[in-house]
Amino acid sequence: MDLAHISFIFLSLLLTVNCIMWNLEPNTRKCLREELQQNIPVIGEFEVTEALGQSVDYVVTDSKGHILAKQQGITKGKFSFNTESFDTYEICFVSQVPANLKGVAQEVSLVTKHGVETKNYDSYGEAAQLKPIEKELKRLEDLSEAIVKDFAIMRQREEEMRDTNESTNSRVLYFSVFSMCCLLGLATWQVLYLRTYFKAKKLIE
Repeated sequence: MDLAHISFIFLSLLLTVNCIMWNLEPNTRKCLREELQQNIPVIGEFEVTEALGQSVDYVVTDSKGHILAKQQGITKGKFSFNTESFDTYEICFVSQVPANLKGVAQEVSLVTKHGVETKNYDSYGEAAQLKPIEKELKRLEDLSEAIVKDFAIMRQREEEMRDTNESTNSRVLYFSVFSMCCLLGLATWQVLYLRTYFKAKKLIE
């Protein structure tokens, strides 16, 4: 097996699609969160089993509560949005059951893709008149760039966390020294005060 084939397998394994399925109980809310970088395209495909008299809504928001996508009474469909900043994004599914119904659990399936995963290389290859191998190389090139960017972001965050830890350690050290000085000063003051008090009461000379 040559190096190119090994690299292809490795990069293909890194290209994953998030797929999840769960049972949504009546009149409950289920939310999924993911932290994403700025300017990342996200697409999702969902399907909800139908139940008589019941409905399910979904809403996509960021940490500030801005609504990026929403729909009521869903059964099957798709949504898409672009991240505006580095943030935690939340997808919530909400079950709505009238008070006069007992309600049953509904099965919800969700497939999400982001970044390079959202690109349709078949359409791109046809538009650019690329051969299959050229189309696959383009996909691997984009995937490699995405991985390099992810590693760069991880390195930057590691540096930020290290700087924060060092700053916190310095502050803790200074606070510990300050606390020791305060304790020593308080102990010295107590000894002097008690000595003066005992002398005033003529308990010591």
